[in-house]
Amino acid sequence: MLSRRDALLGAAVAGVAAFVRRPTTLSAKASQPATPVDFDVPAGACDCHTHIFGDSRRFSFTPSRAYTPETASIEEMRALHRTLHTDRVVIVQPSVYGTDNACTLDAIRQLGSDARGVAVIDDKTPDAALDKMARGGIRGIRVNLEAAGLTDPAAGRRRLQAAIQRVKSRTWHVQVYTRLSVIKGLEDQVLASPIPIVFDHFGGAEASLGVRQPGFDALLNLVRTGHAYVKVSGAYRSSTQLPDYADVAPLAKALIAANPQQVLWGTDWPHPDSSPVTGRKPTDVAPLLPIDDGRVFNQLATWAPDATERRMILVDNPARLYGF
Repeated sequence: MLSRRDALLGAAVAGVAAFVRRPTTLSAKASQPATPVDFDVPAGACDCHTHIFGDSRRFSFTPSRAYTPETASIEEMRALHRTLHTDRVVIVQPSVYGTDNACTLDAIRQLGSDARGVAVIDDKTPDAALDKMARGGIRGIRVNLEAAGLTDPAAGRRRLQAAIQRVKSRTWHVQVYTRLSVIKGLEDQVLASPIPIVFDHFGGAEASLGVRQPGFDALLNLVRTGHAYVKVSGAYRSSTQLPDYADVAPLAKALIAANPQQVLWGTDWPHPDSSPVTGRKPTDVAPLLPIDDGRVFNQLATWAPDATERRMILVDNPARLYGF
C-alpha cells in the first residue's frame, strides 16, 4: 500500500503537479493555487492553519527536528491568500523551531491585525514570555503528540493537563495534533477542560476507514457538545485520493453536521513533508509537497453547501476563538 507521501509524489510525476503553480523566483518553493475558487468566500474568512519557514540564517531550526523544510515566506503566504480570497490567517508554530517562536511572532508582526498565532512552549517558558506572546498575537499553545511519537493516551493526558494548567488563566486555547485512539483516551479530560481544545487535521482520522473508524465517535461527541473544535485541514494527511480527496468528504460532512460552530478550516500551507524517507537525514532539505490549495478549498463548498454554515466555519468561529 502506498504511503500518503508516495501517493502525492507519484501523482505529481504523473501530471497532477500540473495543477499546482509554483512562483517563478529562484528562492520561492511553496506551491500556489492553480484552480480558481468557485464559491463566494465571505469577507473576514480565515485560514486557521498555516506555517512560515523563514530564512534559516535568521531563524535557526532546533537540532532535534525530524525534518528540514524549504523556505516559505510571508510574501508567498500573502499571494496564497489573495488567490483564495481569504483575509485572516493563523500561523501555527511548526515543530522544526521547537519552543523558539521568533519566526512565528515575526510573521504575525509583519502581517498585522489580521494575523494570529499558536505557540509551542515547555515548562521552562516563563510567564513573562507568555505575556509578550499574547501582545504579539498568540492565542493558544500547541501540543504536538503526533510529531513526538506519543501514541499512549496516558502520556497524552499528562501533556494536555500540563498545557491546560499553563494557559487556563488566559483567554487562550490548547491545540492538539494527535490521532483518534488518543482522542478517545482524552475524551473525559477534554469534556472537563476549562478552556477550549482544538484538534488538528480531522483529529488524525484516516479517510479510507470512514466515519465508523474507532475513535471518530469520541471526536464527534466532543464537537457536538461544544467541548472541542476540529480543523478540517490538511486533507492530504488523511487521504491519498488525489486530486480532490473525495474520501475525506464523509468525515468533513459528519463533523460539520455534528456542530458547525465548532469547525475551523485551514490549508496547512506550505505543506511540509515530515514523513521519514530512506536515506534522508533530518538536516537534509525536504521539499514541500505540491498541493493545489484552490482545488482543495473548493471542496469546502461540497462539505458545507449552506452559505451560513460556511460563514460560521470561515469567519465566525475563528473570530471567536482567536479574537479577531
